[in-house]
Amino acid sequence: MSAHDTAPAADVPEMPAPHVREFTAHSIGGALALLLGLLGLLVAVILFAASSASPGFAVGGVLVLIAALISLRGLNTVAPGEARVVQLFGRYRGTIRQDGLRWVNPFTSRTKISTRVRNHETAVLKVNDAYGNPIELAAVVVWKVADTAQATFEVDNYLEFVSTQTEAAVRHIAIEYPYDAHDEGGLSLRGNAEEITEKLAAELHARVEAAGVQIIESRFTHLAYAPEIASAMLQRQQAGAVVAARRQIVDGAVGMVEAALARITERDIVEMDEERKAAMVSNLMVVLCGDRAPQPVLNTGTLYQ
Repeated sequence: MSAHDTAPAADVPEMPAPHVREFTAHSIGGALALLLGLLGLLVAVILFAASSASPGFAVGGVLVLIAALISLRGLNTVAPGEARVVQLFGRYRGTIRQDGLRWVNPFTSRTKISTRVRNHETAVLKVNDAYGNPIELAAVVVWKVADTAQATFEVDNYLEFVSTQTEAAVRHIAIEYPYDAHDEGGLSLRGNAEEITEKLAAELHARVEAAGVQIIESRFTHLAYAPEIASAMLQRQQAGAVVAARRQIVDGAVGMVEAALARITERDIVEMDEERKAAMVSNLMVVLCGDRAPQPVLNTGTLYQ
């Protein structure tokens, strides 16, 4: 395990513990409340119509109208994927998640908040990786509000909070790991995308948990060297690929030469001293490792002439 493997876990920020958590607000079905409110309006109209007979009916009509309007103010329509955060004189009184027509205390305020799954894609960020090379990267985060109370009361604006913390986590991951690892066992942004995105998701979760946000998935959508060094790094990658290919060719050629010498000796095709073996090895290595097709040379004499 390289030194980079444990660095991000130690640097995950510790957010303050939430002071409020979501619980279900007391509410009832809104159909009965709507019916009673409409009935109250009808009674108020009747009383106003009868006020010509007695002034008391007008006073009663006003009282019934006020009561009906206050009752109707407690009605709420909640769509699927939405919630209502209920407050009474500044105090949190619960959250309505049940969809449909609901009725709560009419003196409360209800804040609409979406609980649907959302995407947030960062802009292309330019940062330096662990080796100091300038790189460009962007990420997309799939998230949703899991605790409406925390999202409303623990942060000023949970949308901006998620956006800012996502960018901070992406930058932090980028500076902790290299684009390409020089050592074979080290993690890199390009070579270990799955492991790096898991660490990104873990860090994002730690950063936005205080806001009641759940991270569902995070992925890099753009990863490249900055334009000013892209050409040089491409040459380096090509050189590394050529070296790796040459190493594989040489390893295979050595195995083939060993097998050829073993077969010749085993079948006693020809007796070869060390000098003849060296010449044969040289010729075979040239044939097997050369970039071009070999040109045969006929030797009409002996090896020693």
